[in-house]
Amino acid sequence: MTAKATTQATWEQDVLQADGPVLVDFWAAWCGPCRMVSPILDEIQAENPEKITVLKLNVDENPDLAMKYQITSIPAMKVFQGGEVKTTIIGAKPKFALEKDLADFIG
Repeated sequence: MTAKATTQATWEQDVLQADGPVLVDFWAAWCGPCRMVSPILDEIQAENPEKITVLKLNVDENPDLAMKYQITSIPAMKVFQGGEVKTTIIGAKPKFALEKDLADFIG
């Protein structure tokens, strides 16, 4: 299962109005660490489908959202709940570290 993409056009519905927590992976095609963390996020999504939704936002294609959420380095992941940022994770990490960071949501 590959994480679904979100864009400026679908952001409101996909992220801000979503039921339950949504992890948004801010990434770019040229980013090596982003490509490393992507399959890990896919695994976390596949193992926790009722607990969290994982979406990807390409920062090159959606610069306004990247600026709005102050994305200055990637990969950056933000968990949204109720339309608000609940937690931010910066940088590629191994699966166990990401699961620890997301324990409040996938616990």
